[in-house]
Order: sequence, then structure tokens, then C-alpha cells
Amino acid sequence: MKALLIRDLRLAVRAGGGFGLGLAFFLIVVMLVPFGVGPRADLHAAIAPGILWLGALLACLLSLDRVFALDWEDGTLDLLVTSPLPLEMAVSAKALAHWLTTGLPLVLVAPVLGVLLNLAPEAYGTLVLSLLLGSPALSVIGTFGAALTVGLRRGGLLLSLLVLPLYVPTLIFGTELVRRAASGGDMLTPLLMLAGITCGAIALLPFASAAVLRVNLR
Repeated sequence: MKALLIRDLRLAVRAGGGFGLGLAFFLIVVMLVPFGVGPRADLHAAIAPGILWLGALLACLLSLDRVFALDWEDGTLDLLVTSPLPLEMAVSAKALAHWLTTGLPLVLVAPVLGVLLNLAPEAYGTLVLSLLLGSPALSVIGTFGAALTVGLRRGGLLLSLLVLPLYVPTLIFGTELVRRAASGGDMLTPLLMLAGITCGAIALLPFASAAVLRVNLR
């Protein structure tokens, strides 16, 4: 599993779907918002949690079509299915590789971009915490969507249509957690809901993804 993880990390960086692409997209989204809504610091602060979370969500979505595509093309996916390594663990390794190359960099750079949107200073730590809790769910859910569309022509568009509705609960509670931190509200409920979504996705979706892959490879 460790060798598979290292291989996927190298492939993600070489294929251009790693650190740079997601960070560049995240930066562009955050920088365009002030131009779109005008120079209103109060409005920027109000919409900052939603914009930061939405930018992170869309940035994670960019590289999902590559999770299984390269393995499908060169036949590695068939070897993974028949290897001694359980397919569920292989799927988990791929989801982890996607999070390390896409989700984790977004978590680290989010507070810097929060300055551009005039995010309340007391919400910076909660922003990092919310993304740290919620972004693994984005990668795991996205890996499930990639398994559903593997081998399909123009599967990237279909992948987006399938995955985006599943991202909505994570987006809602992640944004609400940061908003409550900025306004001084109670953060326990959205925090627990966000953690529950991530734990549930990590516990269940690798098995669903493995089952879908087995069906697609028959």
C-alpha cells in the first residue's frame, strides 16, 4: 500500500494534477471575487467562508478524473484488482494521494487567501480546522465518483455532475463552521456534523468504490 501511495504521488505531480493546478485555481477564484462584487470590505468578510470553501471544493474537483484514468489506460487497474492487496485498500491509497497532492496544500494556503477576502482574524484557525476535517471527505467522495466513471469517454463532465451534489453537505457545514467562528457563535454542531461526514465517507465509500470498480472491469 505504501508503494502504491508513493507511485500515485509521483504520477500526480508529473501529470500536472498535483500541487500547482489546484493552488492556482484556488487563488484565481479568490482573487476574482473582489472584482466581481466590488470594493466592499464588509461584503467580502460576510461571503469569505463560502467563497473559500467553494474554491477549495472546485479545486479538489479538477484532478479527480485522473485518479483512475492513467491506471485504466495502461492496464494497472486490472493488476490492482487481481493483486493480493485488497482493492479497498488500493482505493484508500489513491484517495489519500489525491488529498495529499490537492487537499492538503489548499488547507495550508487558505488562511493567506482569507486575508484577501477580509476574513475575520478569529476565524483563521477554524478555517484551517474545517478544511482539515472536510477536505478528506472531498477526496474520498471524489474517488467514488471517479470509480463510477472510469473508462467512460468524456467522463470528466459526468464525474462533476455526480460528485457535486454529494459535496453539498460538506460545503454547508464547513462554511457554517467558519461563519460561526467569525461571528462568535456556537461551533459544536457544524464541527460534529463535518467530522461525522468525513468519518462516514472514509469508513464506507472505499468499499463502494471497490465494488464499482469490480463491476466496471468485468
